[in-house]
Amino acid sequence: MQESPAAVFIVEEDVSVCSSLGRVLAAAGLTVEVFASAQAFLGSFDAERAGCLVLDIRLPGMSALELQQRLCELRAMVAIVFITGHGDVPMAVEAMQHGAVDFVQKPFKEQELVERVSTALDRDRANREGLKAPAAIRDRLQQLTATERAVLDLVTAGTADTQIAGALNLSARSVEIHRARIMEKMSASSLAHLVRMAIAAARLN
Repeated sequence: MQESPAAVFIVEEDVSVCSSLGRVLAAAGLTVEVFASAQAFLGSFDAERAGCLVLDIRLPGMSALELQQRLCELRAMVAIVFITGHGDVPMAVEAMQHGAVDFVQKPFKEQELVERVSTALDRDRANREGLKAPAAIRDRLQQLTATERAVLDLVTAGTADTQIAGALNLSARSVEIHRARIMEKMSASSLAHLVRMAIAAARLN
């Protein structure tokens, strides 16, 4: 069965903006799929499909940050580029702290958008290729301290930071520091990426 090509998924309620974004990215030779809401996108999304999500940070119904969280719960590694307006930068920074690749602030130049999306697609491709080398992932796991490995095991089990802190007798701040170090040592671009790497490494056992 032939694998579907990587796509740029645009989620934007404004039809004219959605059309404009799609036109610009399609003209750059990219495969584009458009959705009017987060719910519509989730209804057809395949977590195994490679690509990049271009997401307006202000969406009706399910918010952009809620969609990002839902994708994390689905262990979807799709790279996310947020489109932001004036005053949305703090939200965009929060999104990047949770694994978004980039954000583009309105008004933006067409070439800037294409470059940011292309970079996100490269990131997504590299992450997926990395999962095909579980032995290398296992080598990274061996760099973790005993505490970091314990934190990782709980993170990949879906345990909240407050519960991790209680289980390991750590402060909430210590858990945050350990998570940051784990992400760095594992070269993980997002929590979903980290979880998938842990699963890939476990297949060797």
